[in-house]
Amino acid sequence: MEIRGTTKLTGLFGYPVSHSLSPVFQNAAFEHLGIDCVYIPLEVKPENLEIAVEAIRVFNFVGVNVTIPHKRSIVNFMDEIDEEVEILGVVNTVCNKNGKLKGYITDGKGFVKSLKEEGKFTVKDKVAFILGAGGSAYAISGALVREKIGKIYIINRTYENGIKLKEHLKEKMKFTEVEVIPFEKRNERDYWKEADLIINTTSVGMKEGDVSLIEEKNLAYASFIYDIVYNRKTELIKSAEKLGIPHLDGISMLIYQGAISFEIWTGRKAPVDVMRRRLYQFLTGEGYNKKYGD
Repeated sequence: MEIRGTTKLTGLFGYPVSHSLSPVFQNAAFEHLGIDCVYIPLEVKPENLEIAVEAIRVFNFVGVNVTIPHKRSIVNFMDEIDEEVEILGVVNTVCNKNGKLKGYITDGKGFVKSLKEEGKFTVKDKVAFILGAGGSAYAISGALVREKIGKIYIINRTYENGIKLKEHLKEKMKFTEVEVIPFEKRNERDYWKEADLIINTTSVGMKEGDVSLIEEKNLAYASFIYDIVYNRKTELIKSAEKLGIPHLDGISMLIYQGAISFEIWTGRKAPVDVMRRRLYQFLTGEGYNKKYGD
């Protein structure tokens, strides 16, 4: 990729951002389509977020992605927000049009798209178990409701936060088929007999030694397992492999939510295959060819 005086900027706001894989596939997409743009990681401490947002205008960024811990707080600095942000209260994509900043959330849409296109799984009338009640859980649960999910169970360490997510879905999306399972009862087998889709939206699994929150015997009821952790193969994914349950990890969601961001910024169709290929080449080298046969 050649950087010129005409090169436009996109990037990622977060703290930390050193682990991010987004520059790998976003820059591959720009290069593939011949778009004179570059994507860079930008470490932004919470106390500097407002200044960083103003820098989007000052340096005429095309836009940025937003990750932990800024997804909620950056909403306050937007000139305009997408309808879905209005409902969910989180932003992960900012687009700059002549100094006017509009906030979007692509996590949920990216999750559903990856589930359909890579997982070949549709959620209509299904029962989903969501582990966690943070920003990703809000985005994913909102997207599931839009896709006409049948019922959602929420499991979170802090019961009150699970209740907040339940009330949010009820108030903002008029969806009432939600139940919060107390964390200490999460492995009671009777709950799991209904499970179609299990989704981990927590950080459990990111570190070596993290154990799955759900006992393997209960996972066996599921038709599909999705873990949004993408930096390593989690115990949840290992269990899915052992049990022969179709599954996806967070790399799939990462690519698809990033592809939607790319399309918001550029108005061009994202080259998802190119983005995926470049990321797997970066992560696994020859392992990409074994997984995708390309």
